[in-house]
Amino acid sequence: MAIEATVGEALTERGEFVATAESCTGGLIGSLLTDVSGSSEYFDRSLVTYSYDSKMELLGVSREILDEVGAVSAPVAEQMARGIRDSSGVTWGISTTGIAGPSGGTDEKPVGTVYIGISHAAPWGTGDSWCSVERYVFDGSRREIKRRIAEQSLEDLHAAIESV
Repeated sequence: MAIEATVGEALTERGEFVATAESCTGGLIGSLLTDVSGSSEYFDRSLVTYSYDSKMELLGVSREILDEVGAVSAPVAEQMARGIRDSSGVTWGISTTGIAGPSGGTDEKPVGTVYIGISHAAPWGTGDSWCSVERYVFDGSRREIKRRIAEQSLEDLHAAIESV
């Protein structure tokens, strides 16, 4: 079974929703999720926040963080994941920020570098809400890298769902 269907089943069983904040994947995660019939039972929205301004305006990513570490970073992925979760009022938020290539890479952040954020909203008063960020580096063409990032983000979400 494709990961998007597996995630859909897990979210449906729990009665939970997910929203995505995508930069380098350009809406591909939302597209994969909505490829599954019945996805309206668990998918809320996807925002493609490619520019610095859109990350600040729509997700609350701070100017200071963007200026200090750049968009392709763990702190930005974390703020994006928390921002989409909280502004959407859903249980799960996914974020992606990276360099799909073929240009734009550096020694520190080569083409294929991505940070994937997964955020979870626990019930009010528990103090158990959280966000985790993982860094990956994928090889391939721009299209292949984007696909691998989107699938990895759904794998990460599924693992997180299974852990709570």
